[in-house]
Amino acid sequence: MQLLKHIRCPDDLRKLKEEDLPLLADELRDFIIDIVAVKEGHLGASLGIVELTIALHYVFDTPNDKLVWDVGHQAYGHKILTGRKEIFDTNRQLGGISGFPKRSESEYDDFGTGHSSTSISAVLGMAIASQLKGKHERQHIAVIGDASIAAGMAFEGLNHAGVTDANILIVLNDNAIGIDPSVGALKKYLTNVKRGVAKDENIFECLNFDYYGPVDGHDLNALLSELKRLKSVKGPKLLHVISTKGKGLQQAEKDQVTYHAPGKFDKKTGELEKRSADGLPPKYQDVFGHTMVELAHQNKKIVGITPAMPTGSSLKYMMETFPDRAFDVGIAEQHAVTMAAGMAAEGLIPFCNIYSTFLQRAYDQVIHDVALQNLPVIFCLDRAGIVGQDGATHHGMYDLAYLRCIPNLIIFAPLNETELRNIMYTAQMGLQHPIAIRYPRGRGVVTDWKLPFEIIEMGKGKELKKGSKIAILSVGHIGNMISDLIERLDFKSLIGHYNMRFVKPIDKHLLQMVFDQYEYVITVEDGCKIGGFGSAVLESANTMGLKKNIKIFGVEDVFVEHGTVEELHQVAGIDILTIEKYLSSLVNK
Repeated sequence: MQLLKHIRCPDDLRKLKEEDLPLLADELRDFIIDIVAVKEGHLGASLGIVELTIALHYVFDTPNDKLVWDVGHQAYGHKILTGRKEIFDTNRQLGGISGFPKRSESEYDDFGTGHSSTSISAVLGMAIASQLKGKHERQHIAVIGDASIAAGMAFEGLNHAGVTDANILIVLNDNAIGIDPSVGALKKYLTNVKRGVAKDENIFECLNFDYYGPVDGHDLNALLSELKRLKSVKGPKLLHVISTKGKGLQQAEKDQVTYHAPGKFDKKTGELEKRSADGLPPKYQDVFGHTMVELAHQNKKIVGITPAMPTGSSLKYMMETFPDRAFDVGIAEQHAVTMAAGMAAEGLIPFCNIYSTFLQRAYDQVIHDVALQNLPVIFCLDRAGIVGQDGATHHGMYDLAYLRCIPNLIIFAPLNETELRNIMYTAQMGLQHPIAIRYPRGRGVVTDWKLPFEIIEMGKGKELKKGSKIAILSVGHIGNMISDLIERLDFKSLIGHYNMRFVKPIDKHLLQMVFDQYEYVITVEDGCKIGGFGSAVLESANTMGLKKNIKIFGVEDVFVEHGTVEELHQVAGIDILTIEKYLSSLVNK
């Protein structure tokens, strides 16, 4: 019997007999594995929530009832059951469906997600709106993991919801892991609940929620029974569900960190596709991680902080070597930044490693707790610029713009791994200001990167190539693409290339020389045009009284969707062919 091929929407699902649902779960799990094995994506989270996904759509009247998936990387089964089965192989591909819930994609995606811990606030807002509209029977469900519910925003939502009569159900999907294993006191409490050794007082009941569970998240009968019963319970309630991330694929259950997003793998054996890294440059994140260990050996004041990304940021290397000096604080970017500020205030040297897109969540803390007090926190912003198939929620293209306006803050973008190491070394040598170091996802360009440290002079750029007519000013890793482009040009003698490195303070002496010696000036950045590096050059030129047209290559005022980095560079017009065409037009003037 094949059931999944007949499911086009949840109405088709609800026509099935309950005893057929376990078979559907097996088919849905196999379907996810088949596609993700070839197309890549978030695997473990979606496998672990298959039964719960089926049960929710079977019991509740979606899309009339509102269903929000926190973060959303566990929503593959949801997408397949809600009309996107036939196009699911386009997941995360250019022009295809998003890897996360997206309101413009389907009426079943009630709220766009991608960052964690937003679901409770969202469904509470929806529930209050339903009350005001007189739709009192509408259900509002948030599915949130044990790692996400520990974040501050989730507690803010719980705190408010607990004093309302809003008709909401929080489904706590407890698998003891986010991307890395969950951490913190709440994780310890939930573990005690599962073991039956928690104190009599339940934390969620103290917040005025009706608490139910724990329930086996892979027992469809138990899930259906509880969800049907909870439909008739009014007010805020929470169902505690225990699941296994990666359920149904042995390797994914065994190695939950790797199989969160494993890349391509053999769908029958689960073995990862082997990709040789021999002779390839290292990933920027690994250069950061190994450099942290190297510097921490030399300087006992150095500490490392990451909000739930020890593997993705490679702070794991320091956590393994210096467990008392490296901290995973959970999904808590605001806390991470202010904790780093507290450490800096007491004379430590904190390296606070946060993905660029997630630092947005701690903007007030960067301004109020770090920069206003001029505390020398070293921010290492991984995944800066266009990151690829995770799409609009994860691109790190706004950091230059939103950080550049903050007083006291230095902003540096290394050209390569060597510059990343050297600026990390320089920053811990008694720097008196906070600094943000932003670098991209993926591999660098230098294989022989572990060279002796050198101090980088603050605010100084670097001439990479002298020219006679056109000057290209680049910042960060994208400068390597510019160097490659220049080398293949017939008119390369006309092109000068300058690695500005510092977006703030910008090298005004270098700018003066460039404007004096070149007819045309071009800036290139992997970030938004408005307020970014090109804007900094324009502002500086205006202040210095330099009169020359400046062409800015950066991302226009749009949200860039998902695709490979190369594809999205073309979409954004910051690819090698677009820039080459523009250079040719200048030469031929």
